[in-house]
Amino acid sequence: MIRIADIDHVVLRVTDSDAMQRFYCDVLGCREERRQDEIGLVQLRAGRSLIDLVAIDGKLGRHGGAAPGAQGHNMDHLCLRVEDYDEAAILAHLNSHGVRIGELGSRYGAQGEGPSIYLYDPQGNMVELKGPAVG
Repeated sequence: MIRIADIDHVVLRVTDSDAMQRFYCDVLGCREERRQDEIGLVQLRAGRSLIDLVAIDGKLGRHGGAAPGAQGHNMDHLCLRVEDYDEAAILAHLNSHGVRIGELGSRYGAQGEGPSIYLYDPQGNMVELKGPAVG
């Protein structure tokens, strides 16, 4: 059984990074935590979680297809932090339910760098299951 602890981060594909950052920081009280301009990513601290802003014209954003709008998705994926992360057990559980699994890897999230699994819900939305920070 997978026990979700909380949401680690949400990734939004954006057409105007500056306006979005101003909104989330100035209006909602987030703060910039990490910036990777070379790939078009700004990570904002939102309490214990992160909101990632991915510029659609940046390296990451170009992989997501059309700009957000009536015919395109604005959210890249939803990340859920998992308690008692056991990758082998999680993969067995997902496989037993016929879940389509994507890439496995180590990724940076709200708690730091750690293991994660990408998977897809029945509608094709990407979900990331995130383990604890390593180190």
